[in-house]
Amino acid sequence: MPVKDMLLALCVVVAWGVNFVVIKLGLHGMPPFLLAGLRFTLVAFPAILFVKRPHIPLRWLLVYGITISFGQFAFLFLAIKLGMPAGLASLVLQAQAFFTLLLGALLLAEKLRWNHIAGIVIATLGMFLLATSGMEGQGIAGITLTTMMLTLAAALSWALGNITNKIILRNRKVPVMSLVVWSALVPIVPFFACSWWFEGSETIVDSLANISLQTLLALVYLAFIATIVGYAIWGNLLSRYETWRIAPLSLLVPVVGLVSAALVLDETLSPQQIVGAAVIVAGLLVNVFGGMVSQRLLVRT
Repeated sequence: MPVKDMLLALCVVVAWGVNFVVIKLGLHGMPPFLLAGLRFTLVAFPAILFVKRPHIPLRWLLVYGITISFGQFAFLFLAIKLGMPAGLASLVLQAQAFFTLLLGALLLAEKLRWNHIAGIVIATLGMFLLATSGMEGQGIAGITLTTMMLTLAAALSWALGNITNKIILRNRKVPVMSLVVWSALVPIVPFFACSWWFEGSETIVDSLANISLQTLLALVYLAFIATIVGYAIWGNLLSRYETWRIAPLSLLVPVVGLVSAALVLDETLSPQQIVGAAVIVAGLLVNVFGGMVSQRLLVRT
């Protein structure tokens, strides 16, 4: 891979890692459902005027938008608003990889290999260490059973979106940006409805009337940098290179998330949380690279 493309991939990884810090900053001045609704409004408009609608059945577009856009970010934004540390949220959300494997086995009859099962077991241990550290008061505030479960629910929603994406792409080729932009229309109404129902009209009016520069910049970053620019570059790279060259780079996202959260938000981890985070990363590495390593060992023997 040329240096230029490698740098582009790393730029996307950095953008997605910093994304969690930006969410935290944006939520300082706006409730979660309203922030998410505005984010996807900016993703969809005016982009739909220039991007063709994907040639897929409407039902699959709706399912994709409800799972990967509404479900994922409703749970994630709420978890962070309730105190889930941005850095750890970026790491726990990577459970989507394991949920995707399990759902693929259950719904698409895909086979689970030893490294997938081992990765799930190892990462589950890491999740347990993080959860118990928060409940026992050993780490930074915000890691509670509620915030952990909400973040895992976001990961499950992402995984459901991944499975939907696999079904969509089985017999057709759909441009990444077309799917991202048009599916962004789906969660707008549910987010604004949830904002009106749970956050209240007074909060909505007050948040919009007194919107800060920080919140505006957060919305611009979330909509244009993390979503439109990020997915455009990532999709372009995936279309030109083998998946195994590009996909593993996403493992760097939680690393960037943890580092940026420590630098910008002054988030620190207790010893148990550091161990838990390391165990989760180990599980992800076993899941992604375990099969390749075992195959090479078999070839050598």
